[in-house]
Amino acid sequence: MIVYKLINLNRKINIRGIIREEEPLNKHTSFRCGGCADLFAVPADEEDLIQLLRELKEMNIPWFILGGGANVLVSDKGIRGMVISMENLDDVSLKEHVLTVGAGMAVSDAAAYAADQGLEGLEFIYAMPGSVGGALWMNARCYDSEIAVVLRGATILNAELNKEYIPFREEDWEYKKSPFQNRNCIILSAEFSLKQGKSEDLWTRMLEIRRDRDEKGHFRAPCGGSTFKNNRAFGAPSGKLIEEAGLKGTRIGGAAVSEWHGNILINENDATAGEISDLIKLVQDKVYRQTGFLLEPEVLKVGEWEEDGDAESD
Repeated sequence: MIVYKLINLNRKINIRGIIREEEPLNKHTSFRCGGCADLFAVPADEEDLIQLLRELKEMNIPWFILGGGANVLVSDKGIRGMVISMENLDDVSLKEHVLTVGAGMAVSDAAAYAADQGLEGLEFIYAMPGSVGGALWMNARCYDSEIAVVLRGATILNAELNKEYIPFREEDWEYKKSPFQNRNCIILSAEFSLKQGKSEDLWTRMLEIRRDRDEKGHFRAPCGGSTFKNNRAFGAPSGKLIEEAGLKGTRIGGAAVSEWHGNILINENDATAGEISDLIKLVQDKVYRQTGFLLEPEVLKVGEWEEDGDAESD
């Protein structure tokens, strides 16, 4: 295993932001587990990010872009190379009804800003964990809406580290799918086309959404939100299939299927990433045995993992 040490890079990397060694990634993910990053950087802004990436590319150091840390499960072995936090890329600007938001801004903060301006369209992502960039990448969906509904376009860094504007095209977007999943790029910012609304009404709706998330237990324990995607072909939401398989409350080590919602797997008691991964696999296997349906995880496993096998069949 290669470990990239900062001492060998000090003379070559010159950014205004922060670089640290052996950063525990459990501090930066909603599951609150996983190992360390060899190197961890927080660029000061977009220009700083591009400078950092150019240096890493020249030195052939791999990197991983981290947004809000939701929907990712970092291996207990950590991530080799450099993890880059986008948290400082959180600028926001408004021109008429078009809201431009940096990829590092929390999606909930973007919704709150829009509501304060009396702009309608982002209420559905209020109180959702994660960043704007992550929400675009996954085409985040909840409460009968999704990012694609309000997206006008996005600015990315392409594989050559040049900026590129990607206008929204409906044919590029599907349920929990975006064009960014199929190309080597980094999302820098998003443009949302919003409608005029009343700030008071928008906040009323967003606080209803927050209460609903509270009641469903999204914030009772560290988790990645909904663990599995819903599939209409299965005839029922994933949470219901998991509940009907008798899996609520199932535990492996410190990981558990929550008692209150079948599709929320939690870090109940200092779970390792391996325990959460094993529990995901167990749920897949048991639901598959009972229904013939293979649940697809929303949670992305990142870092050093051994290969998983396919779900077992009878």
